[in-house]
Amino acid sequence: MFTTSETPVIATILAVAFGILGWGFYRARPFGKLGILAWLQSLVLMTPWLLFFGLFAAGIYINIIGIVLLLVVSAGIYVYLGRQLRAAGQDAILRQKAVDRLKSESESNTNTPTVAVVIPETLSIPDDDLSAIKSIFGIDTFFATETIPYQDGAVFKGNLRGEPEETHNRLTESLKSRLGDKYRLFLVENADSRPVVIVLPSRNDPRPMSIAQKVFAGVLLIATLGTCLEAAGLLLGFDFFSYPVRYQETLPIGGGIFIILIAHEIGHWVSARRHQVRLSLPFFLPAVQIGSFGAITRFESLLLNRKVLFDISLAALRLEEFFL
Repeated sequence: MFTTSETPVIATILAVAFGILGWGFYRARPFGKLGILAWLQSLVLMTPWLLFFGLFAAGIYINIIGIVLLLVVSAGIYVYLGRQLRAAGQDAILRQKAVDRLKSESESNTNTPTVAVVIPETLSIPDDDLSAIKSIFGIDTFFATETIPYQDGAVFKGNLRGEPEETHNRLTESLKSRLGDKYRLFLVENADSRPVVIVLPSRNDPRPMSIAQKVFAGVLLIATLGTCLEAAGLLLGFDFFSYPVRYQETLPIGGGIFIILIAHEIGHWVSARRHQVRLSLPFFLPAVQIGSFGAITRFESLLLNRKVLFDISLAALRLEEFFL
């Protein structure tokens, strides 16, 4: 069983984790299947750590092979749920498109006057903004042929007339010059591997960390410092949690592990600043046997392309090499 000194840390981590999962489920329910699938992805990411700490609290220790197996299984289920989530999103678009088409045909059968381009009533973008958005398209960038409502924005189907990166930059600049930072533009592939433009309101951007999330990140940081010292103590042949007065003996090794973790996160932060991308505080993942499994850092702003994602991810490894 775990010692008295370990009880508060483990209990706090488990309580906060279950609280986050419960609150996430409550927020996801109104969104139906899409919300539940997104919540299940969060559950799959947290399950290995909940199992690890729960078993640790019960006096059952999982070796490194078992931990890796849990992570691999969790990653596989996460990818599967991601595919289901994308498929469900496409189905929602197709259903909405079918409803709009049936409605248009019904109006035509009753001899109701129609215009050449029918804007669905469910489209939440104001008409003036929609006209401004459509004006950014052209024969030399992206020739839009169809507008489909999507969430609080719209999907524009059409033909790409240039290089994807250059076209995206030109469309983004044109949109910003007309409507400022009110909307965000994405150039992606649909289910048929054809390019489409998605425009969403900027109010849907990732939100900054709440006070509760910052407190949770601080708790995990302190817990990770403790597990780094515990890992050092195990290497030296004693239990740090049972003999905390021997902390000076664990500082060289435990402090070294902790500094490497901090350097890794600084690498992410420096690269993100260079690309003008905001990152959340890191959520460290404490582990008794090796100190930590790293950290989870959330993007708080949108990424321009995959190159930015690659640069931010790789920058941490470059800084780690300096310390190693």
